[in-house]
Amino acid sequence: MKPTIVVSDDITLVTLQNIPADIGFVSEVFEKIAEMGVDVDMISLSPVQSSMTSLSFTINDNDLMKILGYTSKLNDGTVKPIVSSGNCKISVNDPGMEHCPGVAAKVFRRAADVGTDIRLITTSESQISLLVTKSDFDSAFSAIQNALD
Repeated sequence: MKPTIVVSDDITLVTLQNIPADIGFVSEVFEKIAEMGVDVDMISLSPVQSSMTSLSFTINDNDLMKILGYTSKLNDGTVKPIVSSGNCKISVNDPGMEHCPGVAAKVFRRAADVGTDIRLITTSESQISLLVTKSDFDSAFSAIQNALD
């Protein structure tokens, strides 16, 4: 296994609290965001516990103003948008991860060892992405890079 690490900065995390637990509503949110020409990257939908849930996603910091006007009016203003700008994304990529248990554990342990403030995690069979605060980026990146060498 030879993972590569890709980084991005100037990332805004948007969390929409109190949205209907309805995939139709979620699809409408992302359709509208696409119509605004905004690229969405990481997406995480909280497990549904009732008729309401939370949805988190990341965008480029430059697109924040486009999103704020829209999200503040969602569902007649009952949706609560929470925004955190100025974050960085660290992505560990390797197709071999699919059949190699423990890679996520190693990445998370190294991030924990340096006290990283992780805002969001998304994964697939071949990628682990961590959204971290800009102030924690250097130490988290170094720790993860050292763990995978």
